[in-house]
Amino acid sequence: MKNLKIAGVPEHFNLPWHLCIENGEFEAEGIDLQWTDVPEGTGKLCQMLRNGETDIAVILTEGIIKDIVAGNPSKIAQVYVQSPLIWGIHVDAKSKYKTLSDLESTKAAISRIGSGSQLMAYVNAHNEGWKTDDLQFEIVNTIDGAVDALSNGNADYFMWERFMTKPLVDNGTFRRIADCPTPWPCFVIAVRNEILENDPESIQKILEIINQTTQEFKEIPSIDRTLSERYNQKTEDIQEWLSLTKWSQKQLTEQMLNKVQNQLLELSIIDKKGTFVEIVKA
Repeated sequence: MKNLKIAGVPEHFNLPWHLCIENGEFEAEGIDLQWTDVPEGTGKLCQMLRNGETDIAVILTEGIIKDIVAGNPSKIAQVYVQSPLIWGIHVDAKSKYKTLSDLESTKAAISRIGSGSQLMAYVNAHNEGWKTDDLQFEIVNTIDGAVDALSNGNADYFMWERFMTKPLVDNGTFRRIADCPTPWPCFVIAVRNEILENDPESIQKILEIINQTTQEFKEIPSIDRTLSERYNQKTEDIQEWLSLTKWSQKQLTEQMLNKVQNQLLELSIIDKKGTFVEIVKA
């Protein structure tokens, strides 16, 4: 049995992995794939890949590209979710801020430096014509940390996946004032170079299994009910989310990689571009 470690956020996007593990599909191919939930998100996942705490990460596209350019010894093995991630821009329910323009020159809560919540704050500022040099950040680690920071005034707004944050909007903790979709496919599967070199067969087999499941995922009977129960969501919200979400079974194209890197460069998130060969497993 081959032992491999995989990590990702505890969000509905990753249910296909849990179903494959629970159904014993990897085990049937001689692979013991051990999943770790990482609520801190992309910054923490990058760190885990770097220090070998995980072999594979299901991770935000922009975050892993930035980290590979900065020396993370991993590559993108495949796109996982083709559709954009819809980031909700949230304030405390009692906040004085009512519109997106009110948030210019205020402080964003982010999970970690280099996280999606930080990178998308730059994208949003760029979209709004704000000076990105003026952005201020409060590191909160998790969504619970963001709740605390917004309620006690340590930060003014928080960007997080819209549907996962909606229960906090519904219960009156947060108010959502805008959305900011990623201008690229949102999740990719990244693998440490050492694993890609030493055990490419297992990685190929893992991708085949997950791709089969994501292709058929929306057709699974009562999948909306399963998702809403597991992730504490309203069924109608899950149905909307499913209608907007498109999984992928393909590799990241050179054209899309250039698009992401050009935008990261323009925002000064990276100071140089990596090559397709350095970033993507051909």
